[in-house]
Amino acid sequence: MMGIRNVPVAAAAAAAAAAAIAIAALPVAAQDKAASPAPAAAAKVQPFAMPQTDSWELTSDGGEVYRIFVSFPITPPPADGWPVLYVLDGNAEFAGFAEARRVQEYDDVGKGIVVGVGYPTDQVYDSRRLYDYAPKIPNPPPPGMERFAKLRSGGQDPFVAFLTGKLRAEIARRYTINPHRQSLFGHSLGGLLALHALYTRSDAFNAIVAASPSLAWNGQSVLPLEREFTARLVAGKIARPSRLMVVVGGQEGGAETAASFARRIDRLSGYGLRSQFRLYGEEGHMSVPSRAVTDTLRFVFGAR
Repeated sequence: MMGIRNVPVAAAAAAAAAAAIAIAALPVAAQDKAASPAPAAAAKVQPFAMPQTDSWELTSDGGEVYRIFVSFPITPPPADGWPVLYVLDGNAEFAGFAEARRVQEYDDVGKGIVVGVGYPTDQVYDSRRLYDYAPKIPNPPPPGMERFAKLRSGGQDPFVAFLTGKLRAEIARRYTINPHRQSLFGHSLGGLLALHALYTRSDAFNAIVAASPSLAWNGQSVLPLEREFTARLVAGKIARPSRLMVVVGGQEGGAETAASFARRIDRLSGYGLRSQFRLYGEEGHMSVPSRAVTDTLRFVFGAR
């Protein structure tokens, strides 16, 4: 009967040493090949696509091209359709609103459609926002406005007409929406545009959120519109104005101006204007939108 061959310990050790020396003598690449299997091919990098979203471009009647971003619930719509929140500066703000809505879809906060209104660019902001959101800069411009005077401005009314007309119709064509629960969020100059919509199209939106609105812009040129709106409201000429929420950061320069504005607006509650004011003490101008996301969703989707 043949047994297992016995190899002397010294011979086995010598063979192991020889193998080690042979591997050490190989080029580094050859050593790696001998020591380990070839690595798998690198996985192809894919752009991230946010779930439950759509995007397309839409041209206004005036020829302005906008990039539209939409976040929608995965569940069937209610009988009266989804409420809709239009978010200005969509390139910058849509993603935060969309994910906050999606992760809270189990609650009223997430039961709605978010529409980001942006521009055909990958930049966070586009200079066209000055035309869409801001009143016309006069000539000569007010102190501190000189650097903006060369840019287009004064397109607020055509932009509001786009929001409430062609865009709203396109959203209604693609999704099941509630035409009576349409809301608007704007930050900074977008907040100024949101107030312009309140003053000039008082019943166009069910709710409006003005975040850090640029009330001092253009020498506070928004004040005459505010006074006209107040006079019409007090006179009973506005049947059902939008609900309004104003939010501002405690660390930004316009905090007291916004608080003073909120106090003026609060006095109009007896005439049918329901309003709220929130001060985020630790936030600055650019961090306010992120802080305001869930408060905004509660305000526009959670309340009737």
